Amino acid sequence: MDTVKATIDTRKYRTEITSKMGNILISDEPQEIGGKNLGFSPFELLASSLASCTLITLRMYIDRKAWDVSELSIWVDFEKNEEHTVTLFSTKILITGNVDDAQKQRILKIANSCPVHKTLINTIKIETSLV
Repeated sequence: MDTVKATIDTRKYRTEITSKMGNILISDEPQEIGGKNLGFSPFELLASSLASCTLITLRMYIDRKAWDVSELSIWVDFEKNEEHTVTLFSTKILITGNVDDAQKQRILKIANSCPVHKTLINTIKIETSLV
């Protein structure tokens, strides 16, 4: 099981997130809604998870195939409807290297099968309790 711990104090809305391996990042809200824009917003973190997982999955695959790809970049746009019942993530991937059309199609297929992508498109249950 992967676990992160998040802590917020009285500073609006700065949240410190710590991984079980001791990595730390800061999340915050933009100034226009009361934060100080000290880190990624919660929705930016969600999009970042999809982006980083997609690129890591692609790099693993490309390295295993020994394809000539020096760099990959991804842009993740996300929007949600007012009721938060539908969220659309649109990803665009830039490949720097020498790949043919068949390789590009394979890269696209692999991009859509990263673990975070699979998690987001399947049923998610959240159980909340007090400690």
